[in-house]
Amino acid sequence: MTDRPVVVLAGFMGSGKSTVGRMLAGRLAVDFVDTDAEIARRAGRGIPEIFAAEGEDGFRKIEADVVGDVLASARGVVALGGGSPTVPAIRAALVGHHVVYLEIGADDGFARVRDSDRPLLAADDPADRYRDILAARTENYRAVATHVVDAAEPVSSVVAAIISRLDQENS
Repeated sequence: MTDRPVVVLAGFMGSGKSTVGRMLAGRLAVDFVDTDAEIARRAGRGIPEIFAAEGEDGFRKIEADVVGDVLASARGVVALGGGSPTVPAIRAALVGHHVVYLEIGADDGFARVRDSDRPLLAADDPADRYRDILAARTENYRAVATHVVDAAEPVSSVVAAIISRLDQENS
């Protein structure tokens, strides 16, 4: 048994971190932790409520604490929030972990989240906002990634690609 997460999933909103994470954890027969869900559980309120009350900086401080705890204690699959790799303390905590960047283009990603309640997309043109934030964060995702997988593929294909990469590392 490993003393750290088997794999950590990073990527922008709409890349499928939670969906892929649940399926991957099931295939590997390990636990799954979604750090956004863990933040909401610990705070007793949803992410939009935290953003509204604390602002993005306040949210990122809470997120850094929770992600640090999860990385130190989780032994399965961990899905990070979309902005986690923008936080220096989280980037530092990810060193030495198997981090898979679920890469998705702006059009595919936005199509998946266009009808959701995402605080960062509250703008006159949410599609442009999505594109701008994705472009600004891509370097951070690539910097923490040990592997990059095309998240526009079907979920089962994404999971199979991750398992294949893990098997290659462990052989």
